[in-house]
Amino acid sequence: MNSFVRQILRLWDEPIVDWAAAETAFHAVYADPVVVNDVKLAVPDLVSRALALQETYEGRTTDIIESFESDGRIALAVRMRGRHVGALATPLGPVAPTGRMVEIRVVDLLTVSGGRVTAITTLSDELSLLRQLDAVALI
Repeated sequence: MNSFVRQILRLWDEPIVDWAAAETAFHAVYADPVVVNDVKLAVPDLVSRALALQETYEGRTTDIIESFESDGRIALAVRMRGRHVGALATPLGPVAPTGRMVEIRVVDLLTVSGGRVTAITTLSDELSLLRQLDAVALI
Protein backbone atom coordinates (compact mmCIF):
# COMPACT_ATOMS: atom_id res chain seq x y z
CA MET A 1 0.00 0.00 0.00
CA ASN A 2 1.46 3.34 -0.98
CA SER A 3 1.76 6.35 1.31
CA PHE A 4 -1.09 8.20 -0.45
CA VAL A 5 -3.54 5.40 0.36
CA ARG A 6 -2.28 5.28 3.97
CA GLN A 7 -2.83 9.05 4.20
CA ILE A 8 -6.42 8.65 2.95
CA LEU A 9 -7.20 5.89 5.44
CA ARG A 10 -5.71 7.90 8.34
CA LEU A 11 -8.05 10.79 7.54
CA TRP A 12 -11.05 8.53 8.04
CA ASP A 13 -9.74 6.38 10.91
CA GLU A 14 -8.02 8.88 13.22
CA PRO A 15 -10.26 10.87 15.57
CA ILE A 16 -11.10 14.41 14.50
CA VAL A 17 -10.34 16.72 17.42
CA ASP A 18 -9.65 19.96 15.55
CA TRP A 19 -12.06 20.83 12.71
CA ALA A 20 -9.71 23.33 11.01
CA ALA A 21 -6.80 20.89 11.07
CA ALA A 22 -9.04 18.14 9.68
CA GLU A 23 -10.18 20.39 6.81
CA THR A 24 -6.56 21.23 6.00
CA ALA A 25 -5.63 17.53 6.00
CA PHE A 26 -8.60 16.61 3.78
CA HIS A 27 -7.80 19.48 1.38
CA ALA A 28 -4.30 17.99 0.95
CA VAL A 29 -5.83 14.76 -0.38
CA TYR A 30 -9.20 15.63 -1.91
CA ALA A 31 -10.22 18.08 -4.63
CA ASP A 32 -12.81 20.62 -3.56
CA PRO A 33 -15.37 19.68 -4.57
CA VAL A 34 -14.91 15.95 -5.01
CA VAL A 35 -17.54 13.93 -6.87
CA VAL A 36 -18.83 11.04 -4.73
CA ASN A 37 -21.26 8.69 -6.47
CA ASP A 38 -22.11 11.48 -8.95
CA VAL A 39 -22.72 14.10 -6.21
CA LYS A 40 -20.35 17.03 -5.70
CA LEU A 41 -19.22 17.29 -2.07
CA ALA A 42 -17.13 20.06 -0.57
CA VAL A 43 -14.25 19.14 1.70
CA PRO A 44 -16.18 20.21 4.84
CA ASP A 45 -18.85 17.68 3.82
CA LEU A 46 -16.19 14.95 3.77
CA VAL A 47 -14.97 15.99 7.22
CA SER A 48 -18.59 15.84 8.45
CA ARG A 49 -18.92 12.33 7.04
CA ALA A 50 -15.69 11.21 8.71
CA LEU A 51 -16.85 12.68 12.02
CA ALA A 52 -20.24 10.95 11.67
CA LEU A 53 -18.47 7.61 11.13
CA GLN A 54 -16.37 8.20 14.23
CA GLU A 55 -19.47 9.06 16.29
CA THR A 56 -21.33 5.99 15.00
CA TYR A 57 -18.52 3.42 15.35
CA GLU A 58 -16.22 3.38 18.36
CA GLY A 59 -12.73 2.04 17.77
CA ARG A 60 -13.31 1.86 14.03
CA THR A 61 -10.51 0.31 12.03
CA THR A 62 -10.05 -0.25 8.32
CA ASP A 63 -8.23 -3.23 6.82
CA ILE A 64 -7.45 -3.40 3.13
CA ILE A 65 -8.60 -6.66 1.58
CA GLU A 66 -7.39 -5.82 -1.93
CA SER A 67 -5.97 -2.80 -3.68
CA PHE A 68 -5.04 -1.99 -7.24
CA GLU A 69 -3.48 1.10 -8.76
CA SER A 70 -3.30 2.18 -12.36
CA ASP A 71 -2.81 5.51 -14.12
CA GLY A 72 -4.95 7.94 -12.14
CA ARG A 73 -7.06 5.18 -10.57
CA ILE A 74 -7.02 3.40 -7.23
CA ALA A 75 -9.37 0.54 -6.35
CA LEU A 76 -9.72 -0.44 -2.70
CA ALA A 77 -11.72 -3.26 -1.17
CA VAL A 78 -11.76 -2.71 2.59
CA ARG A 79 -13.25 -4.18 5.74
CA MET A 80 -14.22 -1.67 8.42
CA ARG A 81 -14.86 -2.82 11.96
CA GLY A 82 -16.14 -1.00 14.99
CA ARG A 83 -18.62 -0.96 17.86
CA HIS A 84 -21.99 0.58 16.93
CA VAL A 85 -22.33 3.31 19.59
CA GLY A 86 -24.13 6.11 17.71
CA ALA A 87 -27.27 6.42 15.61
CA LEU A 88 -26.71 5.07 12.11
CA ALA A 89 -28.44 6.93 9.28
CA THR A 90 -29.74 4.49 6.64
CA PRO A 91 -32.14 4.68 3.69
CA LEU A 92 -34.62 2.82 5.95
CA GLY A 93 -34.29 5.41 8.71
CA PRO A 94 -31.97 5.72 11.70
CA VAL A 95 -30.79 2.64 13.60
CA ALA A 96 -30.33 3.27 17.32
CA PRO A 97 -26.98 2.29 18.88
CA THR A 98 -26.76 -1.43 19.66
CA GLY A 99 -23.29 -1.69 21.21
CA ARG A 100 -22.55 -4.54 18.80
CA MET A 101 -19.30 -5.06 16.95
CA VAL A 102 -19.95 -4.83 13.22
CA GLU A 103 -18.03 -5.45 10.04
CA ILE A 104 -18.72 -3.55 6.83
CA ARG A 105 -17.25 -4.38 3.44
CA VAL A 106 -16.71 -1.43 1.12
CA VAL A 107 -15.28 -1.00 -2.38
CA ASP A 108 -13.96 2.45 -3.31
CA LEU A 109 -12.89 3.39 -6.82
CA LEU A 110 -10.87 6.59 -6.70
CA THR A 111 -9.92 8.88 -9.56
CA VAL A 112 -6.75 10.85 -8.84
CA SER A 113 -5.62 13.92 -10.73
CA GLY A 114 -2.97 16.46 -9.76
CA GLY A 115 -2.16 14.52 -6.60
CA ARG A 116 -5.74 14.71 -5.25
CA VAL A 117 -8.78 12.48 -5.32
CA THR A 118 -11.24 14.10 -7.74
CA ALA A 119 -13.94 11.42 -7.85
CA ILE A 120 -15.05 8.41 -5.84
CA THR A 121 -17.44 5.61 -6.61
CA THR A 122 -18.17 3.79 -3.39
CA LEU A 123 -20.23 0.66 -2.78
CA SER A 124 -20.87 -0.80 0.65
CA ASP A 125 -22.62 -3.95 1.81
CA GLU A 126 -25.34 -2.14 3.75
CA LEU A 127 -27.69 -5.14 3.81
CA SER A 128 -25.11 -7.20 5.70
CA LEU A 129 -24.58 -4.30 8.13
CA LEU A 130 -28.33 -3.91 8.74
CA ARG A 131 -28.61 -7.67 9.36
CA GLN A 132 -25.76 -7.51 11.91
CA LEU A 133 -27.75 -4.82 13.76
CA ASP A 134 -31.04 -6.76 13.52
CA ALA A 135 -32.48 -3.79 11.61
CA VAL A 136 -33.78 -6.04 8.81
CA ALA A 137 -34.62 -9.71 8.60
CA LEU A 138 -34.51 -11.97 5.59
CA ILE A 139 -37.69 -13.86 4.87
